[in-house]
Amino acid sequence: MRRTIVLVSTGALIAGVVAAAPAATAGSAHHGRQSAVTVPESAGVAIAAANARRTGISWADCPAGWGLATPVQCGWVTVPVDYRKPFGATIKLAVDRAVATGTKAEHQGSLIYNPGGPGGSGLRFPVRLATGAALWTKTAKAYDFVGFDPRGVGHSAPISCEDPADYAQAPKADPVPDTDADKQAQRKLAAEYAAGCLERTGAAMLSQMTTPNTARDLDVIRAALREDKLNYLGVSYGTYLGSVYATLFPTHVRRMIIDSVVNPSRDQIWYRNNLDQDIAFEGRWNDWETWVAKYDSVYHLGSTVAQVESKWEALRAAAKAHPIGGVVGPNELLGFFQNAPYYDSTWATVAGVWSAYEGGDTQAMLDAAAPDPSDTAGNTSGENGNAVYTAVECTDAQWPTSWHKWDRDNTALNAQYPFLTWSNAWMNLPCATWPVKQQTPVDVRGHRGLPGVLIVQSTRDAATPYTGALETHRRLTGSRLVTEQGAGSHGVTNLVNPCINSRVDDYLLHGTLDPQDVVCGPHATPVP
Repeated sequence: MRRTIVLVSTGALIAGVVAAAPAATAGSAHHGRQSAVTVPESAGVAIAAANARRTGISWADCPAGWGLATPVQCGWVTVPVDYRKPFGATIKLAVDRAVATGTKAEHQGSLIYNPGGPGGSGLRFPVRLATGAALWTKTAKAYDFVGFDPRGVGHSAPISCEDPADYAQAPKADPVPDTDADKQAQRKLAAEYAAGCLERTGAAMLSQMTTPNTARDLDVIRAALREDKLNYLGVSYGTYLGSVYATLFPTHVRRMIIDSVVNPSRDQIWYRNNLDQDIAFEGRWNDWETWVAKYDSVYHLGSTVAQVESKWEALRAAAKAHPIGGVVGPNELLGFFQNAPYYDSTWATVAGVWSAYEGGDTQAMLDAAAPDPSDTAGNTSGENGNAVYTAVECTDAQWPTSWHKWDRDNTALNAQYPFLTWSNAWMNLPCATWPVKQQTPVDVRGHRGLPGVLIVQSTRDAATPYTGALETHRRLTGSRLVTEQGAGSHGVTNLVNPCINSRVDDYLLHGTLDPQDVVCGPHATPVP
């Protein structure tokens, strides 16, 4: 799962915008008795898919403001807001593609991508093909690369939970509470945020912001592409979306790769998954501190993990007392520094900014950690990404409503795993007072007709701990697990590791899976 810190952080996801209730129904209401017809969701998705196959996608150059130059093309797919009412209100989903580079004989259809979130946009994926990214040249000969903004995200009827200008304000409160009053203030913010989701998005749309509905949307996109089977690559939250799709539509899957895997057990979605993140983030944070200490001659931040951690605590305390540049406090620092536990490709960048700051370069820290003052409106607003994250996770599953439970669980975790625990709690606390009905998660299973799924996971992943891959592998019969031992970057398939890259190519090009699970060594560790 890709994270942004709602209520107390600058965030990291991008997408967009303001009041979405009109967008959810614009140009799409069907009047009369037909719009009121209610059917099972399985029938609703079949109706929507048949309509999408008949209509297809009218591909054209992407709108100028989207930053997607030719040869990437854009289009729209219409889906119901509520699959129980397939003739009722609809929304349009933004999709894009880059056409395969190979011959007609080499072509194997479309490869659809989801990068995670919930709240992440997949529209940048076709750029990998368009720019000739080295890792994907073989796959690009066989597949059109297709991305999309999921429902509520970016250009796809974007939802909102607060004024984007308020979201961009900084510094926000320190996520680590000093007193019970600090906790009560965060509880108030969380309840206000949940109420804002209902007010700005509307119950009709908010109640339908679920992973199963996004999986149904994915099947309609497949039909709009006029393909009988889905080829899919999902990363982070995209693995849960893929697992739910595989459960609901097992016979519609052709090839599926899930990379950095969410634990799909019903008792994990989503409260316990977030608690498990806190533990895993601490471990990966320690990995980065060990690396920084190893290169003390470069960064001068301490020659032991204890020294580096002490300097981090001193930085947080100083920024709490006097926010850097008036805008970077502990919350904004965390928004930047959490890049290191996510991706080791950022290790040198984060350490370099910190080192420069300690050497007197305040601007380096402001450039890296301060919120973007222009990120206040439009389809690039980080506020939208946070809104979708909250809406999907809160609506997908039942969350504890007892503040005593939240306080007890997070206080205990914070004692041992302080890096992310309280910020994670505040980000998810709107789910405790969620204003629309919370659903029961899909029981993820590999039903008859599902082909072999390729699962890829590093053992020290912070955002989606390794146990998620093991549990998904157990549930999806016939799947194969490729483990990157000793590594911890979130998202493995886009890294250079021949042991993994060759298996991704073999699976996508030939449908080949190893006869048994595979353990690969780690990709190269960064060097300053």
